[in-house]
Amino acid sequence: MPHENPPDNVIRDILRQPMTIAVVGCSPDPARDSHRIARLLIDKGHRVIPVNPQVSEILGQACYASLADIPERVDLVDIFRRSDQVEPIVDDAIAIGARVIWMQLGVINEAAAARATAAGLTVVMDRCPAIEYRRLF
Repeated sequence: MPHENPPDNVIRDILRQPMTIAVVGCSPDPARDSHRIARLLIDKGHRVIPVNPQVSEILGQACYASLADIPERVDLVDIFRRSDQVEPIVDDAIAIGARVIWMQLGVINEAAAARATAAGLTVVMDRCPAIEYRRLF
């Protein structure tokens, strides 16, 4: 059975409440979508933790090589990786106790979504927070 995204009221609640968000695949390049979305999330009041093994800091925030390396609780994992790279990220998100998985536009992995849902996480797939902010607020 294909994954169905949560209803608008749930997505609105996710975006409305300040969270600690790990942005997996965050780029140091301001022209990249992952960088711009991380900046938007900061501007909306969220604590953003970049995850990129290639750099030590993005947007003035310490950057970590993996979710397991983050020394604080993460509420939401925002994934900017290819669909075929999502499953181990979701497994790590489950292991660290994240509550929400958000797969960006074009990132679709039904098996990972099913595993996260079965573990009790809320899963938003193939959506962009910037578009959802404009649409829902």
